[in-house]
Amino acid sequence: MLLKASKFSLLSLLSSAALAFGAVTVSGVTQSAYAQEGRQFGAKAGAVVNEALQFINSGQHSAALSKLSEALRLPELNAYERSTIHQMEGASYYELKQNSQAISAFQNAINSGGLLPNEVDSLKVNIAQLQIATGQYAVGAQSLENYLNAGGQRKPQYVEMLMQAWVQSDNYARALPWAEQWFNSANPKERKHFDLMNFLYNNLGQQGKQADIVKEMIGRWPEDKSLWDAWASMLANGGREQEAFEVSKMLYLGGALRDESDLMKVVQYYSFYDMPYQAAQILEKEMNAGRISRDSDKMVQLSSLFRQAREYKRAIPVLESAASSSGQAKLYADLGEALYNEGQCQKAETAFREAINRGYDAGKSWMLIATCRYEETQKHDRINCEMSDAQKAQAPISLARASAVDAFSQVPGSSREGRNAKKWVSFIKAEEDAVERRCEFERSVEAELCYQQIKQAYAAEVFVGEFKVDDANCMNFKEEYDRKFRVVTVEE
Repeated sequence: MLLKASKFSLLSLLSSAALAFGAVTVSGVTQSAYAQEGRQFGAKAGAVVNEALQFINSGQHSAALSKLSEALRLPELNAYERSTIHQMEGASYYELKQNSQAISAFQNAINSGGLLPNEVDSLKVNIAQLQIATGQYAVGAQSLENYLNAGGQRKPQYVEMLMQAWVQSDNYARALPWAEQWFNSANPKERKHFDLMNFLYNNLGQQGKQADIVKEMIGRWPEDKSLWDAWASMLANGGREQEAFEVSKMLYLGGALRDESDLMKVVQYYSFYDMPYQAAQILEKEMNAGRISRDSDKMVQLSSLFRQAREYKRAIPVLESAASSSGQAKLYADLGEALYNEGQCQKAETAFREAINRGYDAGKSWMLIATCRYEETQKHDRINCEMSDAQKAQAPISLARASAVDAFSQVPGSSREGRNAKKWVSFIKAEEDAVERRCEFERSVEAELCYQQIKQAYAAEVFVGEFKVDDANCMNFKEEYDRKFRVVTVEE
């Protein structure tokens, strides 16, 4: 915001001096003498100043300053003469763009004591304007504020200049009350009025007032996305993240968001509010559209969102691409985990082994490899107790258990997963023992039933003339029954 000091009118500054000369000609115009006591020039001073006026009227300000300096050296100048000469000096310095000298000359005009109150007030405003124009924003603002607070005429342009000067000096607290006056008196209110109040309230942390201004601005300029962004930011900073999310979502669905940073903010909002699948959909869609860059970090984020949503099948190709392009061990481990969750154990193991080779945690990797191998055992038929020991050992479920035990044994004992791996090995061994106990139990039950049939067959043999059991398989237990329960008679 640039400040511009209004250009002074030389004629207005010099009018009182011209009127004070007796029969002095300025640009061919004869002026009558100013009769008020003490406010007129003597002959000597009037003659020199008249020459200076001639130079001023012809635009020769350096020559005019020389004459005015000569006039100031005259003895016994009265206060009015001295004030007027300094005032003329200031005007010529201003025309020569020597603002610092102009400020000093105008201040000397005031200090000389020959000016009327309204003339002093005008010079005070001019001094403040020049201070502001020369970059002395705080000094100029203080000068103008002192003038207004002392009862000076509160013109709208003075209020605006004062407000702008305090803003330029970064003193927003001092600028605010004047800005509020400027804003409230503006009719009609333009965008610049709202923008400045929004700026000040934001920098002063007055979020309530800023919210009121921004809401009114949105009502006037609903198509301005920056206002909606500011509104969402204020809601978030005020602890109203859910409302901020709703604003961002509305802007996205309305097609107002195009920049990558804005689109990523929407993705992050969906993720934050436990909607990873929606976040992943938006991220994937915008990456495909080229509005979000398809770099490795974004690919990792996309895969992570799909995994959080348990959409492992969709995460796998993303992870394969990210892992291949970056070569990061963690990405290969993430790929292995996604493949594991999809039940693709062989591919998962390949990914985990690659992760281990690249320095990833061997304990965690082997733990998941082993777990995946163990879960394969659930796909196989259980052991048939009629199998031989050799058949049982080569059964698919037995081989899968052995493979899982081998993988669990690869988990380093020093790793965080070491204890769990040992528990898993013990669990699998207990499963194998349980199979043996089941088969032993099944066999014992069958033997007991067959023993009963054999006993009954022996008892009935004398009546039916033959040994006969209902279940032919029970004949497999006859020899064992005879050995345990019948007395063998040896004939001599």
